[in-house]
This record gives sequence, structure tokens and C-alpha cells, in this order.
Amino acid sequence: MSTAYISHRDSLEHYMGEYHPESPDRVKAIEDQLILSRIEPFLTYLDAPLATESQLELVHTKEHIKNIQMFVHENEYRVIDSDTKMNPHSYQAALRSVGASITAVDKVMSGEVKNAFACTRPPGHHAEPNRAMGFCFFNNIAIAAKYALEKYSLQRVAIIDFDVHHGNGTEMAFKDDSRVLMCSFFQHPLYPYSEVHENSPNMLNTPVPAYTDGKVIRQLVETQWLPKLREFKPEFIFISAGFDAHREDELGQMGLVEADYAWITRQLMNIADEYSHGRIVSCLEGGYHLSALARSVVAHLKELADLG
Repeated sequence: MSTAYISHRDSLEHYMGEYHPESPDRVKAIEDQLILSRIEPFLTYLDAPLATESQLELVHTKEHIKNIQMFVHENEYRVIDSDTKMNPHSYQAALRSVGASITAVDKVMSGEVKNAFACTRPPGHHAEPNRAMGFCFFNNIAIAAKYALEKYSLQRVAIIDFDVHHGNGTEMAFKDDSRVLMCSFFQHPLYPYSEVHENSPNMLNTPVPAYTDGKVIRQLVETQWLPKLREFKPEFIFISAGFDAHREDELGQMGLVEADYAWITRQLMNIADEYSHGRIVSCLEGGYHLSALARSVVAHLKELADLG
């Protein structure tokens, strides 16, 4: 079985301004690097469909969905917050991002592919059930996880978030939900300036200081994440795949490199092989230095596709 690569041209139409780091060039850089790395023939390419409102409602309130829909105006920008804007194409692109994550679940559960990577934008892990923020409109990974639980009657799913920023929206969606284990590290203090408090039983979120490097993160994964995942025995693993903890990315100040992302991916694949029938869905989150992002995604995909 192969690895699915799910995207859509609508992801390139969402645009928040000339100097905004969350730009269409992110997807273009990834796809260029896939060609240069010569791994594209080994991936199964799929177009992302549009998500339905009922799928959005798995995580988000009706009021939130309507508020986003109200911002859709022809030939106008609408400001959601100081970091987040919509153009006339943003809503459709956001629906494709959710649709990509839903399709990924279906394709993996059906056995058509071993695992899947959703390369769409906007990202999602900051989007809370009733609020868009931090470049995010709808929480792609949270919706996919909830969909897997409900559509396929799974009992336990894990969400791994290795973005440099805390996935506050994902935590809010699943805090105290015993069916979901969320493991993450994030630079602290850094946007969204989440409070550091004792984890709830299903949340293993570890703040780390600026300039934390891959050696420290690997130790964290080995001593904290892997034992917790083995204890939990997830039936499906979801990855909020942000690559902005890379040492070249200026939106954070951490020190990971491509080899670290490949190593983390391999550890998660080992857990998936042991407990989850190999089932993994990964969704693109952050990563804003174009070259570092593209190289890191390729390293991630090489592991998912067993090409490492």
C-alpha cells in the first residue's frame, strides 16, 4: 500500500497579503521539492473535496461556521484577527483543508492507502470550536479525529502535534475526552501564549524554551510520548505536522532539522504498526521558511512511504 498525498489547487487561492508568511508559496515549495527529491511517483495523489457543514459541526459551533461564512465577500478582504485574513477564496480553501483530512481518514480506513498526508492550507490547529485565529479557520486535524471516532466507531485515537506553536484549538476540542490522547511540545512563551498548567489526563503537552534542539526533543519523545502512547494503544494516529520548529524558521526559535522530523515520524510509525494497523493521517500545519519547510515535508513523507 502507498502513501496518499492529498491537496487541491484551491489551496493556492487563499491569500492574506504580500508579506504574510502563510502564503500559497508554501504548497508550491513543497511540490517543487517533491519533484526534486524524485519521490512523487511513489505517492498516490488525490484531490481534496469540499467539506460539508455537518462535518465542520463535528468540532465547531453553528455560530462559528456562520460567522466565517459572513466574511465571504466578493473582491474584499476581511480581517479575522491581527494575523488572519480572508479573501473571496479563503472559505473554499478552508473547506478543502477539512475535506482533505476527512478523505485521508476514509482512504486509510478502507485500506486503499497505508497512510496519508494532507498538503492543504489554511492550517487548522489554532481554530477553536467557536473561534478562528492564528491563520486557522477550521480545525482540520480535530475534525478528522472526531470523524474517525464517530464514523468508524473507534475507541482510542492519538493526536501528535509537533508544530512550534501550541495547538490550543485541538486541546480545547478534546480536553477531558478519554477517547483522545494528545501529545505535543511547543515553544513557550510563544503564540498563542497558552497558559502552562497541569495537563488534563488525556493531554501530554510539554512547553520547551527557545533554542531547544533535536537532541532534547528526541529524548522527550522517547521518555514521555512513546510510553504514554504504548499505554494508550491508539487505534489511529493523527499528526498536526507543523515544521516551524526548524532551526531556519523565523516564526520560532527552536533547533530541529529534517533528520529530527524523519526520526519522530519513524517512531510514530512504529507505534502505529504495533497498535493502529499502521493507520496515520498527517495534516500540514506551520512551516514558513520555504526551503526548510519543503525539505522537512519530504523527510516526513519519505518515512511515511517507507522510502527513508
